[in-house]
Amino acid sequence: MEIDFKKYQDGLVPAVIQDASTKNVLMLGFMNEVAYSKTLETKKVTFYSRSKQRLWTKGEESGNYLNLVEILNDCDNDTLLIKVNPVGPVCHKGTDTCWDEKNEKEFSFSIRRYN
Repeated sequence: MEIDFKKYQDGLVPAVIQDASTKNVLMLGFMNEVAYSKTLETKKVTFYSRSKQRLWTKGEESGNYLNLVEILNDCDNDTLLIKVNPVGPVCHKGTDTCWDEKNEKEFSFSIRRYN
């Protein structure tokens, strides 16, 4: 997979985190090349934290890891979709997502009438 880490001045690309099972978007983070490599190596999602100015593996303090399932690259090679199996709540505020939504699978069905 070719990722254009040089497209942005800071060498970071957005990483959209999605639950592999429910398909819900859980959070948005940023990765540089080192964070991406560490994620592939450990199978735990690692970001470059802009506020901490360092690599940060989600769950390193809370134990609420994001276990890697799959990484997809967008059509411009500058944004990642990372599918995960989350362990516990994702947001640092204790909620399932960073948008304060429940991470539950939505069930839908339809009834068809056949004559």
